[in-house]
Amino acid sequence: MNYVKISLGIIGVLAASRFIPHPPNFTSLLALSFYVPAFLGLRYLPALLIGFIFTDLIIGFHGVTFFTWGSVILIGLGSKFFTKNIINRISGSLLGACLFFIITNFGVWSLGSYGYTFEGIIICYTLALPFFGYSLISTFVFSGIFETFNKIFFSRKNLIKHGS
Repeated sequence: MNYVKISLGIIGVLAASRFIPHPPNFTSLLALSFYVPAFLGLRYLPALLIGFIFTDLIIGFHGVTFFTWGSVILIGLGSKFFTKNIINRISGSLLGACLFFIITNFGVWSLGSYGYTFEGIIICYTLALPFFGYSLISTFVFSGIFETFNKIFFSRKNLIKHGS
């Protein structure tokens, strides 16, 4: 039952992040994609994906949907290699944002709008740079928020455990 409650919470936070008005690509999505599996384990990765599918049903599917979902899965799977400490986790989440940028913009290029040339792929990635800036900033901000909650939760748990 705890798994279901936590999964619904994850879906709720993800949905709120997508539905509340925000600057382009300034959401908690990439940080969530990294931190949920890093803190709670890979068994919560399906909750993230269900959250994305649910919100995409409402927002609408697009040509890059599967690239987006695939990058979320890869970020989540990779998070297990970045759990050592806070610097390691924040670096991992930012690396996840880079992975998201590379994969999803390759998906945009593969739609053919920029032509199937080397010049076309360079233009595609170049035009996406402002959105990437928002992604990096939001991932850093939300990583800080998740790290703060983690610190508070584990510090409080340790105080209770030690009888203080």
